Amino acid sequence: MGGVHFAIGGWAAMASGLHASAEWHQWAKAPWRPEGAMAPTLAAMPAMQRRRLSPLGRAAAEVAWDCHPSAGSVPVVFASACGDAARCLQLLKEFASVGDASPTEFTFSVHNAIGAMYSIARGDASNYTSVAAGRATAASGVVEACSLLADGAPEVLLVVYDEPLPADYKVFESEAACAYAWAWRIVPPEHGQHLSLAWSAARPGEEHRATDLPSGLDALRFALSGEPVHRHTDGRLCWTWSRHA
Repeated sequence: MGGVHFAIGGWAAMASGLHASAEWHQWAKAPWRPEGAMAPTLAAMPAMQRRRLSPLGRAAAEVAWDCHPSAGSVPVVFASACGDAARCLQLLKEFASVGDASPTEFTFSVHNAIGAMYSIARGDASNYTSVAAGRATAASGVVEACSLLADGAPEVLLVVYDEPLPADYKVFESEAACAYAWAWRIVPPEHGQHLSLAWSAARPGEEHRATDLPSGLDALRFALSGEPVHRHTDGRLCWTWSRHA
């Protein structure tokens, strides 16, 4: 069994029908699965670069920008279970149809492309990492961020984002899906209120308990809800999120 302790120094989030902090806090008390696409403006990014990102990429970059500390070198962790799957699928269809594909589109289809475009737009040479771990993606992003804290980073920006898979890939969807993006400033735990995340091997017969929210969005709901404990399994590990006074 392992575990990490951390605090959230700031946050931002986006989903269809949800953006302002007050809206998210109200949602956390009575959560529902957002439907429809996000509509990020990403006004902070130059238009030439903004156009190269998909709506999912723009949403991830916007919440990151809203939450990013204004000064200092801060590592960033981008965490997405499936990334820009629609863009990848379109690239594969193009290759199957004509035997060739756009090198530019390939560049923007890889899993770390959104983080790369974000860092270029900001002129930021800090450490950037991309994480993908299925139903454990948000949890794995927190573990990665806490590892960077342990290595000496004063804080870490964690960005978690996903959207429903394209129809051709629906068979691989392992949980409820919707479009969302959120960012946390992960900082060392203080003596007062903070969170912890522990993991252990799932017990024999313990299965993933389906909910109406994707696991990444459920993690945000827990952080905003005030609940003392939240547990979920990913098929191999049981993850326990806890709140400490």
